[in-house]
Amino acid sequence: MRSVLGAIVLAGMASNVVAADINICVEGAYPPFSYTTESGDVEGFDIDIANALCDAMGKSCEMVKTDWDGIIPALLERKCDAIVASMSITEERKKVIDFSNKYYNTPAKFTGPEGMTLEELDGKTVGVQRGTIHQEFMEGEFPEIDLKLYGTQDEVFLDLSSGRIDALMADSIATLDGFLNTDAGAGFSFFGPNYSIPKYHGVGPGIGVRQGEEDLRNAFSHAIGVIRGTGEYMKINEKYFDFDIYGG
Repeated sequence: MRSVLGAIVLAGMASNVVAADINICVEGAYPPFSYTTESGDVEGFDIDIANALCDAMGKSCEMVKTDWDGIIPALLERKCDAIVASMSITEERKKVIDFSNKYYNTPAKFTGPEGMTLEELDGKTVGVQRGTIHQEFMEGEFPEIDLKLYGTQDEVFLDLSSGRIDALMADSIATLDGFLNTDAGAGFSFFGPNYSIPKYHGVGPGIGVRQGEEDLRNAFSHAIGVIRGTGEYMKINEKYFDFDIYGG
């Protein structure tokens, strides 16, 4: 059940929508975690988790679709109260916002044409989504590689399949479900090791909140534990994945 408050109070000829308790910034362009349907609705693992957390907190929530580049500014400008957008908890981001406990953790991987190896990256162009941990990782660990930056992960997938870049670096599950398991991903595969370096990748994604809002941060952390304990987390997990995405 969605936690979006939809009650409309009618007064004469006018109508007023009762405000939600918590407005949550979501992206809508990062399948299977967050994607936009043909009808314009935002769905995915992140959205289901956000709604489950709101239910566990006893709060009504409204999802606010926000471009990735502007999602932290939107939080700081109070256009939303929290971010649920697969945003990894990193020390750099913690200088600006605060986070709940993690709600999942998956490694990052390179993807390229089948048979490609790590040794063949020299002289190649690698695509990454702009402003992500993957950009920071590439700039820190592979500074010699030519990077091409994109506003959304879907744009990275499109340019790899079209041959406009040679490889990409991204979350392994987002790549598997959003690209490799689709028709566009035919002829491509992961290569190289799993990457999960705390300096870049943090400990996994958490719920982003404004600094100083400890009560809301702690409420989300507690709610993550609640849905893990009740089995609601695994119900959502199994809708999208055949393994426990929560990680170690």
